[in-house]
Amino acid sequence: MTIHFSAAEMSARRTRLSHEMAARDLDGMLLFAQESMYWLTGYDSFGFCFFQCLFVGADGRTALLTRSADLRQAQHTSNIADIRIWKDAAGADPAKDLRALLESLGARGKRLGIETDAYGLTHFNGRRVEAALDGFATLIEASRLVPHLRVTKSAEEIAYVREAARLSDAADEAAKRLIAPGVDEGQILAAQHAAIFSAGGDYPGNEFIIGSGADALLCRYKAGRRRLDDNDQITLEFAGAFRHYHAAIMRTHVVGEPRPLHRPYHEIAREALLACEAELRPGRTAADVFAAHARIFDARGLAEHRLNACGYSLGAKFTPSWMDPPMFYEGNDWVIGENQVFFAHMILMDSASETAMCLGRTSLVGASGAEPLNAANLNLVVR
Repeated sequence: MTIHFSAAEMSARRTRLSHEMAARDLDGMLLFAQESMYWLTGYDSFGFCFFQCLFVGADGRTALLTRSADLRQAQHTSNIADIRIWKDAAGADPAKDLRALLESLGARGKRLGIETDAYGLTHFNGRRVEAALDGFATLIEASRLVPHLRVTKSAEEIAYVREAARLSDAADEAAKRLIAPGVDEGQILAAQHAAIFSAGGDYPGNEFIIGSGADALLCRYKAGRRRLDDNDQITLEFAGAFRHYHAAIMRTHVVGEPRPLHRPYHEIAREALLACEAELRPGRTAADVFAAHARIFDARGLAEHRLNACGYSLGAKFTPSWMDPPMFYEGNDWVIGENQVFFAHMILMDSASETAMCLGRTSLVGASGAEPLNAANLNLVVR
């Protein structure tokens, strides 16, 4: 069995979940988010692209319903003893298999929390679950329960986050060594991944973002590479990943002669990042962090060039995204606490001048404030 945490750690997580379930008068939980399954049991798979569900009883017992392709995956990577298989076949309806599993565990007539906001539960399958369990059990929306527990990290988790941060710095250095006129974006991307994989890292929860020229203003990965011009800009957003825990960095680098706005935008972005990090302390809210971001940019007339969010929590995540709640946006009353990990990104996308400037890094919240875990040097890189 390959579980990356101690037995005491896994027991503590189960106890935390049981307490939250009791507070909500829940007899069990139906977990569809792979992150929830991994956090609670160690189960590590991308099999959530098909139907699978982990049942967790109020007494802590677990049972997994999955496909035959994930039987050994669950046996080898998790502490789940009860693994049931639904059969791939014409006319298969795994929601009915889930009902049979719950019937065998005495869940008829019970109050069951359910994760509906999960990539592992499509709307199609969600409707089948509702139909199969109609009149069998009462389903209570509980998509936020486990994610909120996962925000605060244990000592074992923080050790993995620190390793992810080390890997992100290695990827950052690998990119900076290569950036120069004529270099293909694919070479930079390959060097970043090589730095992470060769040091024991994992695939990230989503693609690295890389774009140069006009594409430096994009916030998402897209297919297609180009070579850097003599005078250019390149935006990189990437994360070191270790045991699925992430630590992200975002940078815009300059090739050749900086554009007129590159340097002033960089100074403003750095000021905004430091202002946001100053808000990353126990008792402040996610809205306070966003307000610091907006205050700096807006005071300098850059409101139209910034985004409506400036970061989010990081932890153990699976595709298609490494973003975890809570997110930094206006009005988010999430109260920041000790041992929480956040990525703050300052993104300026000036379409009128086609100037990009982004700056972001990952921090750990301590008793007295934020500890940046990566990207210690925030100076503008000009190659």
